[in-house]
Amino acid sequence: MTPQQRIRLARRHAGLSQAALGAAVGVQRSAVGHWESARGKFPSVAHLREIAMVTGVQFEWLATGRGSMGLSAETALDSVAAADAILVEDPLELRLLAAFRDAPMRSKAPLVEVVEQLAEQRIGRLRGASQRGR
Repeated sequence: MTPQQRIRLARRHAGLSQAALGAAVGVQRSAVGHWESARGKFPSVAHLREIAMVTGVQFEWLATGRGSMGLSAETALDSVAAADAILVEDPLELRLLAAFRDAPMRSKAPLVEVVEQLAEQRIGRLRGASQRGR
């Protein structure tokens, strides 16, 4: 099986369209189509890692064809963020965390400040003021 076929199989196994995989990896749909075409270029290692994570397949299998396609139970558990797996049970908190993680780096500090200001209004005091030097 060629690398292009493995990428296509991983994407289909995850039930993703080329556009959905591209969005998850941070590239255009056309890049995914190029990776899957018979004469297409191989994605960068960083993109290959993202493809493996998004589709839930073993990186080694995706990159080389060796090993099994699926993740072992231990590897799957290790690849889940601790906050998602154990610490965060509130669906709204998960949404907030997901939005923060998806935000561009330049937007993260302002997002935290907005949430802190909202929390301050709600409870009538500044949370974490001693940590920020206020």
